[in-house]
Amino acid sequence: MKITMQKKIELLAPAGNMECFEAAIRFGADAVYLAGKKFGLRAFAQNFTEEELLQVIDRAHDLGKKVYVTINSLFHNDELRGLPKYLSYLKKIGTDAVIVSDPGVFELCHREGLEIHVSTQTSTMNYLSAEFWYRMGAKRVVLAREVSLEEIKQMRNIIPNTLELEAFIHGAMCVAYSGRCLLSSVLTGRSGNKGACAQPCRWRFALHEKEYPEEYFPIIEEDHETFILNSKDMMMIEYIPELIQAGISSFKIEGRMKSQYYVAAVVNAYRRAIDSYYDDPKHYQLNKQLLTDLRDCATRGFTTGFYFDGGADSMDIYRMPQQREYVFCGVVKAVKDDHGLITVEQRNKFCVGEVLNILSPVSYGLEFRVEQIYDADGEMKDSAPHPQEIVKINCPYNLQEGDILRICCKKG
Repeated sequence: MKITMQKKIELLAPAGNMECFEAAIRFGADAVYLAGKKFGLRAFAQNFTEEELLQVIDRAHDLGKKVYVTINSLFHNDELRGLPKYLSYLKKIGTDAVIVSDPGVFELCHREGLEIHVSTQTSTMNYLSAEFWYRMGAKRVVLAREVSLEEIKQMRNIIPNTLELEAFIHGAMCVAYSGRCLLSSVLTGRSGNKGACAQPCRWRFALHEKEYPEEYFPIIEEDHETFILNSKDMMMIEYIPELIQAGISSFKIEGRMKSQYYVAAVVNAYRRAIDSYYDDPKHYQLNKQLLTDLRDCATRGFTTGFYFDGGADSMDIYRMPQQREYVFCGVVKAVKDDHGLITVEQRNKFCVGEVLNILSPVSYGLEFRVEQIYDADGEMKDSAPHPQEIVKINCPYNLQEGDILRICCKKG
């Protein structure tokens, strides 16, 4: 049976702070997932106060977007204090859904009348588990990363049509079954199940002998580095047609700890690929420049995870991405003034004479050369060297607030 989707796939983006929320919305996310200051699973993200939650939900709804709030930690008895009141507040301000993993929290959300999405932390991998959550009242199941594309197709053909499936398409992979690793707790006392993972799987490891504690013996895996537990990141942009045809309802990007630039670049790439596919499915071809954009904001190599052939053989070799084509250097803070200058908040040093590339949801692939830089006092400068310095520069294009500027590393 061939599966076809009746409505366009949802693109779901992460937001660890207000800056990332704005980037996700501006660059084309249909929905954003985020957390309040309590009960979420990213302890080191900035997250959102209750007042900020109201603000982002109102703004998202004004733009026809959705906001999902994560409450996907695991709870001890004393950690449940204040949760019913918080859930009531989320219902009151119009939260589109909550993402949960704890069955007790699930029950509280169900009583409150909140739409419930079952977190990937439950490791839902088969149709029986999906149907169980559906009977309990779930609207959507966020699938485990360990599920193959073929298994997703099988599930979609068996489970109720009204049960949505959400799947990760981009971002970090866990060396263990997602959320079930205890390495961080054992080695550092920081629990991954409480959102405080120290990511020991990313550490560089060496051997040392008990009698010689100061002597370390390197374990060389590749290019004089050792990352024996380190997975590559997932990237599925080359398989947009296959993912859509599998019957997935929502494409999820991982990264609530990521930067504004990461969110903007990744959302922009997948938004353009998805829209291109729907515009002409029969003749769809991926714009290869989008691959460059994704590699340029990466810190690890890429894999297709478990979607094809089990996944494990393609995941466990750490490899740095190729030399970057672009470097994030600024965010547009104000449009052209009477002198034709745009206001930019610097993020990495750039200089007069350098070619900048524009990352914008409106236009794509535009570049220009910096000919003028002025500081806040109106003084002309040769460069913008100071972190988050506000400067004005020339630009031949009509850019908007929130557009991203990048240095073209291969152009003089």
